[in-house]
Amino acid sequence: MSTPAPLTHELQVKGMSCQHCVKAVTQALQARDADAQVSVDLPQGKVSVRTQLSREAAAAAIADEGYEVLG
Repeated sequence: MSTPAPLTHELQVKGMSCQHCVKAVTQALQARDADAQVSVDLPQGKVSVRTQLSREAAAAAIADEGYEVLG
């Protein structure tokens, strides 16, 4: 059985302000998908993630860390 191709999600996240935030978001996503590739743009409040997770699951992982996912 083949693995589906990873999806790329662009999420607008409120409340990230420092490298600790970047680490927390990255670890939360990688805890649910160890192969997730995460890129965080702090000034823009954007998280780009290439993952097997659905958009909803990726947003939930970030929200579980206490950040507000706006879209």
